[in-house]
Amino acid sequence: MKDLSSYLKGTIATAALFAAIGSQAFAADSMEIEAGIGGADPDPDAPLVALGEPPIPLDNPQTDAKIELGKMLFFDPRLGGNPSTPCSACHLPDVGWDVEAPISFGYPGTTHWRNSQTIVNSAYYGKLFWAGSSKSLESQAKSAAGGAVAGNGEADMMEARLAFVPEYVERFNDVFGDQWPRISSAWRAIAAFERTIVQTDTPFDNYLRGDDAALSEEQKRGLELFTGKAQCSECHNGALLSDEKYYNTGVPAYDGWLDDGLAQVTFRYELYAKGSTEEGYRHTKDDPGFYFRTKEKADKGKFRTPSLRYTLYTEPYMHNGMLETLEDVVEFYNQGGGENEFAENKSQLIQPLGLNDQEMADLVAFLKSLSGEELLIEEPDLPDYQPLPAVAAEE
Repeated sequence: MKDLSSYLKGTIATAALFAAIGSQAFAADSMEIEAGIGGADPDPDAPLVALGEPPIPLDNPQTDAKIELGKMLFFDPRLGGNPSTPCSACHLPDVGWDVEAPISFGYPGTTHWRNSQTIVNSAYYGKLFWAGSSKSLESQAKSAAGGAVAGNGEADMMEARLAFVPEYVERFNDVFGDQWPRISSAWRAIAAFERTIVQTDTPFDNYLRGDDAALSEEQKRGLELFTGKAQCSECHNGALLSDEKYYNTGVPAYDGWLDDGLAQVTFRYELYAKGSTEEGYRHTKDDPGFYFRTKEKADKGKFRTPSLRYTLYTEPYMHNGMLETLEDVVEFYNQGGGENEFAENKSQLIQPLGLNDQEMADLVAFLKSLSGEELLIEEPDLPDYQPLPAVAAEE
């Protein structure tokens, strides 16, 4: 691994260019990260760069009216199976835009089975959810609202509810030209709102842009470790601090499956619904992760690398919330990860690091520099239902 000065050479000078192209800034000096579904070997020299503006899809351009509509819909419980599970139910702004519990909330009468991920900077991901099952925020919103243990909503029912809200009828017509609110437009509006929940001015970003005082000496030592001895940048690299590839790091199984009957039911349901073999359904005791998408045994226990941005506010950590603090995360990797049911698939990148207490403290300090001020917003007032106007009788 290069020393820090060599590693970051040219990064600050080119930060403005990378900022201009947002999340596409994953290459420098002709070095690019493979983006295939399984991914190639990670590039340990992929640069750490400041985060620019998020990419906006050409088929869903941003407008103020669309963003405002998306904000309302994000907090509106009418987009779900019943008036209990808006997007915000599992992505609470005051606890990191996620859930402050190992496993996310579930639809009433159920529980979820994975940790709720923050939506902060989700605009930059090309792969949404822990196993990358959605490729856009529009698709992610649809999947979450309809997921059996998440929103559990039916598209026609959700669309019908919106049609009974005159303000929504007007807003959907103004923004999308819809004669009545269409559910596909709702996902586009929510995605547009989520693309505004980004943070590009962390101490780390400011440091990369040339403000040497943005990081403390402890954090600078942590950055040196991050790109060197601790090997974090093997996978947490680029502007997003994620290579968006899939790894088994040995995270132990969610302990709630041992004694929580409802969680056990959810787990068995997910095994069945996602296509396990009968043997897998009857004997698997841990989340197979990426395997559900590829059905390759070598992918059992693998999950997409999460971004490390905004993690100061998003505890607990990992796909099942089994690590409570950033200190726990650093200790976990310092010990060489853990052990789970799919140990044969554990990444060879995960090895004991030999960090001492001071080095671990420095690394935690640096991780905290990847978060700026907490992003809080005021929840919008939601419009009321009104009966549809009567159709005049023909004379």
